[in-house]
Formats: sequence, C-alpha cells, structure tokens
Amino acid sequence: MFTIENQLLKAVIQAKGAELTSLVDKSTGLEYIWNGDPAFWAKHSPVLFPIVGQLKSNTYIHNGQSYQLPRHGFARERQFVVEEQQADSITFLLSDDEETKNVYPFSFEFRIKYTVVDNALAVAYEVKNLGEDDMYFSIGAHPAFKVPLENGLNYTDYYLAFDKTETAPRWIVSPDGLIENSSQPLLNNSSKLPLTKELFYKDAVVFKNLASSTISLKSDSASHGLKLFFPGFPFMGIWAAKNADFVCIEPWCGIADSVGTSQQLSQKEGINRLQTGEDFNRTWTVTIF
Repeated sequence: MFTIENQLLKAVIQAKGAELTSLVDKSTGLEYIWNGDPAFWAKHSPVLFPIVGQLKSNTYIHNGQSYQLPRHGFARERQFVVEEQQADSITFLLSDDEETKNVYPFSFEFRIKYTVVDNALAVAYEVKNLGEDDMYFSIGAHPAFKVPLENGLNYTDYYLAFDKTETAPRWIVSPDGLIENSSQPLLNNSSKLPLTKELFYKDAVVFKNLASSTISLKSDSASHGLKLFFPGFPFMGIWAAKNADFVCIEPWCGIADSVGTSQQLSQKEGINRLQTGEDFNRTWTVTIF
C-alpha cells in the first residue's frame, strides 16, 4: 500500500490495479471509499482498461483475429510499477508484456497519477501508443463511495446532484452485460437522482453524453458529501452491488458492447484510437466536504 497526503486529505493506493482503497478527511477521520466487503463487492475503485464493461461473448476482433478479454479488461488485476512518488502524489505505470499481448496485441504505456490538492484528489490517466499501428482502447473509473457517509443516516437520505439540468434516459443493460438498443426515461428536466438500492437491481444506470461535468453525492440531512468532476468523459455509469452500502460514480471513455455489435474493435461504440507515438490524457477529480 502507498499513502499520499497533505494537511487535509489522505489517500491510500495499492499496486495491484493501481487501485484507490481509502480516502480520508484528516480533520474528521471520515472515510469516503467503500470498505470492499467481499460479501457484496470486494473492490474499492478499480481502473477499467483496455475495455469498459462487457464484450459480447468476452470476444473482440482485430485485424481478422479474435481475442478474449474479461469484463472491464485486465488492468485492475495487474501489478503496476511505482514510477514516481512524492508526499502528495504518486504515479503508477503498466506496460505491455507477453501476457497482455496474448489478449491485447498493442504496445503501450498506461500511467495513473494520483495527486492530493487541498481537499481534492485528482486522478490522471495517460495512455501512450508505442506500437507502429493504430491502437484502440477504452478507459474508465469505477470509484465506490460509502453510503451513508455518516452514522445515523440511511442510504435513501442521499441523492446525486448534477451541475446541469438533464433530460437523460437510462440505457438498459442486458442480462449478459451488453447495452440494449432501447432506453428508459430516467432524468426528465431534472438535476437530482435520489438513491435507492432498488435502482441497481437490474445492473448499472448508464448515461450517454450528459450535459453535466460534475456529479455530487449529497444529503439534506448531512453536512458531508463529495463532488466528482469528469470533463471529457462521454459516458457515465452509476452502480452498486445488490443491497450494498455504496454507490459507484463511474466516468468512462468507452462503454460495453451493444447487443448488435459486430465485435470489430475499431468499430466499437466509444472506442478511442491513438496513432503511433500519440498520447491520450483524461483526469477526474473528487472533492470532499
């Protein structure tokens, strides 16, 4: 485990998956990250790369060859190397190797930098194509925030507040994890999504192209919450394991396969393409209060 901190905030990250496991307000001792109880969901904040969500039959096709990847890709199960560390920041590196090439035929460097600034944690992703051909990938965050944050409150005391008024449907996730062609109305000229555990009984709430770039976790009965800022992420997943005391707010550059996918990686919805030598950079930030 690796710790970064300043006077206000302490974050703990593990090398496996370069996964954030703790985010604590030092003035109150309040923990914001889910504890990873394996009875519900044993992770805290996995990083999704080189795919987000589920592939149809766990399979994609590139240059006429089929490859298999599990849901959300392999990065969350790999050991990252610490490339640089200071008191308030740390950079992890994952590079391609023989094992990754068997399932993902690209040469790459993937860096994740965590930085604490005042009462905020910034998480920066950098993907670099080291190969001679175009590289195709998706990337996403999956942080699980504890709900309720404070003792004496209930899950349903909390809601998600969007910084823009949204009219946004919920894209349906099929039983095998694919995105259906149909959607259901959810946000209708609203900036507020009340939290209930039943909301996630049929998998994640998936949004495409929200107007908002900030989602806050709040309660009118509490003084503490958080605000997640996600510019440049066109997809958003909201999820919790069944009846678990957390909510994931997941900014994605990528999305699960649609039910009608051709399985061609280059044609996948939301796929990112990098030419040789190019970099891809995105940052999300969580501010606690």
